[in-house]
Amino acid sequence: MATIEQALQLVTLLEAELQQRGRDIAKHNAFYGGQHPMKYASDEFAKFHGDRYKDFSDNWTQVVADSPVERMTVTGIQAAGQMQADKELWKVWQVNGLDVDSQLGFLGSVVNARSFVLVWGDPANPDMPVVTFEDPGQCIVAYEPGSRRLRRAALKRWQDGNVDYATLYLPDEVWKFERPHLAVSTDKSPQLSDVDEALKRWQPRDLVDEPNPQPNPMGVVPMVELPNKPSLAADPISDVGGVIAMQNAINLLWAQLFTAADYASFPQRVIMGAERPMLPVLNAQGEVIGSKPVDIEKFAVDRVMMFNGKDVKIGEWQAANLTMYTGLIEVAVGHLAAQTRTPQHYLIGKMANLAEGALLAAETGLVKRVEEKQIWSGQGLREMARLIALARGETAKADALRSGRILWKDAESRSHAQLADALLKLKQVGFPFEWLAHKYGLTPTEVAEVMEMRARELDMDPVTELTRQMAGSGAPMLPAGGEQEPEDLDEEAA
Repeated sequence: MATIEQALQLVTLLEAELQQRGRDIAKHNAFYGGQHPMKYASDEFAKFHGDRYKDFSDNWTQVVADSPVERMTVTGIQAAGQMQADKELWKVWQVNGLDVDSQLGFLGSVVNARSFVLVWGDPANPDMPVVTFEDPGQCIVAYEPGSRRLRRAALKRWQDGNVDYATLYLPDEVWKFERPHLAVSTDKSPQLSDVDEALKRWQPRDLVDEPNPQPNPMGVVPMVELPNKPSLAADPISDVGGVIAMQNAINLLWAQLFTAADYASFPQRVIMGAERPMLPVLNAQGEVIGSKPVDIEKFAVDRVMMFNGKDVKIGEWQAANLTMYTGLIEVAVGHLAAQTRTPQHYLIGKMANLAEGALLAAETGLVKRVEEKQIWSGQGLREMARLIALARGETAKADALRSGRILWKDAESRSHAQLADALLKLKQVGFPFEWLAHKYGLTPTEVAEVMEMRARELDMDPVTELTRQMAGSGAPMLPAGGEQEPEDLDEEAA
């Protein structure tokens, strides 16, 4: 059991690491939302056009991040030794609204390199733990030295109004702290800065209905990390982080294209060998008292201009070729697609008359990318399921879930006709109907409903149902009398 000094030291260390990560998290979230600070190629261009394009972005990072998440759908959780998905775990999943929140968690992992899942028991309903996906900007998990799975502690820190809150999760207890939220200021005196530092120290939170610290009945840290692109030695990698450089280049090319379109998208004419026309200035008596230059802008509107002089010439230069810029942008988007394994038709938006097989081949990279993320996230979700069982007091099920598996919807996008044809061939090979229903993408609850409906149909009309099944499986059909004709028997014997 930790002392309050040890708990505060852990909070301080974990908060420092969380603040270190916060810079990248803020940057990646901004790029995902389309808030891209323009990176100019020259100071001169930035000086004259910086304000014009400061809020512009051609946001491809959002497409790159969304494309795998939209194919990551959990359909069930199956413990080791079970033939079907666990109904109680799926009920917990549904009651906590994790169909939606899991998508937020997967997106947070893709954008910010990691997200988190927190599991805690509900005293009012012991059979229904509270499960939430957490913001990576608020949570951090510390691991045992030399391990990437054994969790030593976890911290959740957030702000509500004028108060900062922190909850420290340990294997055997949970500490809760608070402090006033103070804005950072650089114009304070040293004395006031010392006062702020004293106020910013964490203090135990006063709780009326629960002790602080309170025991952790699960015996493990109840927060799990879902990493994106983990490695053996380094931190997980954000999918957005590798896109930022190319995204900046695309934005700059668009800014240069717009500038060229503004100044040089039409043929330009220039008058050579002539002085600027002057108009006489008259007084009240009509006498010439001076001259003033002609308003050139008026001539541009009227499209009429007169020049005197034998050496006057009119020159012209052609309009700028803007397709050079659009070609470069397409090349940059193509590089971005190749680097992130995002299908080009997701980004460029050009669809040709492709056969279905060619379209599936174009999405192979994305499918493999999604399957990799299912493996990475599946390990954390399996631990989440174990925590749910521990929170419910089901230690045997918790042990079985350590080697269980997460059921995912097929990451490959296929038409219903193609999928039905593939399932029919698998049925003819001998795969059971229940397995085919799972492969079709139904959730375990929907599969159970379909199996029940199928049983009712069989009870109502068993002959027709069995005949249909035999026709689908390719088995020889019996005649109406239920016996084979003699010539049929002879043919089979031959």
